Amino acid sequence: MRQKRIIVSATNDLATDQRLKRHCSTLHEAGYIVVLTGRLLAGSLPIGDRPYPARRVRHIFNRGPLFYAEYNIRLFFYLLFRKCDIFHANDLDTLPANFMASLIRRKPLVYDSHELFTEVPELAGRPVIRKTWEIIEKLIFRRLRYIITVNSSIAREYEKKYRKKIIVIRNLPFKYHPGNNLTSLNFGLPEDQKLIILQGAGINKDRGAEEAVEAMQYIDNAVLVIAGKGDAVEGLKERVTNSSLASRVFFIPAMPYERLMKLTSLCDCGLSVDKDSNLNYRYSLPNKLFDYIMAGIPVVVSDLPELRKIVEKYGLGLIIEDFSPKGIAEKINLIISHRDTEGRRDCLRKAAEELNWDNEKKILISLYNSITRDC
Repeated sequence: MRQKRIIVSATNDLATDQRLKRHCSTLHEAGYIVVLTGRLLAGSLPIGDRPYPARRVRHIFNRGPLFYAEYNIRLFFYLLFRKCDIFHANDLDTLPANFMASLIRRKPLVYDSHELFTEVPELAGRPVIRKTWEIIEKLIFRRLRYIITVNSSIAREYEKKYRKKIIVIRNLPFKYHPGNNLTSLNFGLPEDQKLIILQGAGINKDRGAEEAVEAMQYIDNAVLVIAGKGDAVEGLKERVTNSSLASRVFFIPAMPYERLMKLTSLCDCGLSVDKDSNLNYRYSLPNKLFDYIMAGIPVVVSDLPELRKIVEKYGLGLIIEDFSPKGIAEKINLIISHRDTEGRRDCLRKAAEELNWDNEKKILISLYNSITRDC
């Protein structure tokens, strides 16, 4: 049988998107020809060697309505004339081009919704733009056949709204064994203090990082490491300066995943502190939770349904009931004073054995094999 060719598209720069990397690598290993396409930004990291081609395009516009229009027009013409058997669209902002190309070329389309796109806080207070995306989603969603998303809470929301079957494929990492030849000093961090990490590619406003910084006033013998990027970082740096916490909070820019995991495995506690301020955050299941599990470190997390479900099931750490700096500090202090208990290590090992991509990828392969049989 001829190998099927898949074009996977995203609006990000591909460098740090581990979900894309896992999906593309898995489909390549399963015998599909995969082509990944995204965009190239001024500060984009190298994407490294991959066993499939990855295409990144510079755009004239890089934000706002003009960017989304330019992106989808250019992507549409690319998809229209490239050899392809299956289109794979990541998130709503890639869907218009993929949907139109799939209609014209009569090719199957897989839609991967990483979040409740129309509920993201960036659209709050922008009713016209939000309504535009809602209309686009409504027009296309009902006509989709293959839809996947990242957790059961988001799946239920979409099923309730559109009465469509949604397949859940979680953002679980590859198995990781943190054999580490690095120390805190390699990252410019103190060796004589506990390390608390808040990592992520989306350290944005209203995701709890501000409270985490303020919590450091109530934590002794530990520093907070904020590793990654996002629109809240500059404001967080100002807050650190104004609160005289420069020796207690360290900022580390985005880095390749392998190096990030080496840093994470050195830490004593991992934070996932999104606020319940909108539906998208309420039903989030951040990648960082699974990275912490793979790195073998206990967690302190927000009281959100998907986070609570996993942390309580496996006994991975503590859940924040009082979302004040003092309340967060109380939970962190409990964790870092008991990190090395044998019971906690056993829980983390069990979770890592179950919550990994080797188990989850079977769902993705099964979906694509069923599509291939129908092609």
